[in-house]
Amino acid sequence: MEGKITKTYNKVSPEILEQLRSVVGDRRIQFGEAVNPVYSHDEMPIYGKYFPEVVCEAESTEEVAAIMKICSENNIPVTPRGAGTGLVGGCVPLYGGVVLSTSRMNKILSYDMNNLVVHIQPGVLLCDLAADAIAHGLMYPPDPGEKTATVGGNVSTNAGGMRAVKYGVTRDYVLAMTVVLPSGEVIKLGKTVCKTSSGYSLLHLMIGSEGTLGIITELTLKLIPKPAYDISFIVPFKTVEECIAAVPEIKLANLDPQSIEFFDADIVEMSSRFTGEPIFPVNMDGTAVAASLLVTLVGDSQEALMPQIRQLGQVAAGAGAMDVLVVDTAERKKAVWAARSSFLTAIEAQTRFLDEMDVVVPVDKIAKFLIFVRSAGAETGITIRNFGHAGDGNLHIYACADDPDEAEFHRRAKIVMDKSYAKCTEFQGQVSGEHAIGHAKKEYLRESVGDTVFNLMVQIKKVFDPLMILNPGKVCTNLEEAE
Repeated sequence: MEGKITKTYNKVSPEILEQLRSVVGDRRIQFGEAVNPVYSHDEMPIYGKYFPEVVCEAESTEEVAAIMKICSENNIPVTPRGAGTGLVGGCVPLYGGVVLSTSRMNKILSYDMNNLVVHIQPGVLLCDLAADAIAHGLMYPPDPGEKTATVGGNVSTNAGGMRAVKYGVTRDYVLAMTVVLPSGEVIKLGKTVCKTSSGYSLLHLMIGSEGTLGIITELTLKLIPKPAYDISFIVPFKTVEECIAAVPEIKLANLDPQSIEFFDADIVEMSSRFTGEPIFPVNMDGTAVAASLLVTLVGDSQEALMPQIRQLGQVAAGAGAMDVLVVDTAERKKAVWAARSSFLTAIEAQTRFLDEMDVVVPVDKIAKFLIFVRSAGAETGITIRNFGHAGDGNLHIYACADDPDEAEFHRRAKIVMDKSYAKCTEFQGQVSGEHAIGHAKKEYLRESVGDTVFNLMVQIKKVFDPLMILNPGKVCTNLEEAE
């Protein structure tokens, strides 16, 4: 079967360790028992902990290239890592070897104000780029929920986020990049232009490849002028079905919203317990709120947006909304978006074990999919928590339990995951919208795309990385140790 590859790696010998030390120096290398345990897992440790032999913190393209050349010549596996905020085990070293950290490659190198682009290293944090762009009167539109992720990690997973419904995803803002191949060769992909019809787009192949084809060391990203004004609205509903049914109505009303976020009563309750502040409504005039939308509009001013604001009110009322609550002050905006950003943290803080999926389904299938997943969870003794980007059908769904036995949780959670991913495929959805595949979701990817497509991915991996040393065991390859 394609994707199953027999492979044996070498260990990092004292001689190889010295070669690596000569590249990064004493202060930017960890080995043996000195390796920080944080490098053994990402933000979803339930997928296992795997320790590297060595961690190298690179600071330049040249250092990354030198490390890859050493490892290529000595058959050492290398796992690229940014901030480690992933949720699918994409940056964990399944086969030991070297973790190559890009966290020190965190410089915003330059702005080109005439072409509205920024040139950065991959270790720049999303929150830092967003703030710096705003200071220049510009905006970097991609807005994934984890603001402390690196932009290089966002590119490697093609992260989306809350503003994708209006602006698109990370892929839509990458114009060019510098990449180190597994051999240590350095290539440049793309140009500072917005159009190309110039052969196969290796640039877009690299985006979303999760560090399995090459290591991104520099990025040129498109920016847009910063919107002058934004205003948000909380739109509560009595039922989940009414809430979701309102989404296409909002999109068809030509409102061009920046975001349409969805959350139900359960996650609002968890968030309120976690933050100690009840930000979102739980009842309206004595009637329970089952689910809400958080809609954001942007424009030149509130006055300029008044036609869209009135139209949103009319659409919401026609869709059965209980009210339309305005979020227009700076203090209120900060509180609302902080509460929205706390959802995953609130789940983690109040749950012993959890597994996750971030499937994408057609917008008109969201309600049916959520009902199905909740039913599957109830049948298996798993609590389902969910929220998501309703405007583009990307749902973040968490299987939760407080079992004392982790193995039993894994068994029951897998039943829910198997059923849910199968239903996602039936609904013509995708396995992942922005968290990617890593090593945790490989088999679901195969089942979703089919053997032919999956095997084409394996062949692409072999072309870029014939030695299978770069982030092995992720996305589409399963490795067996040779006897």
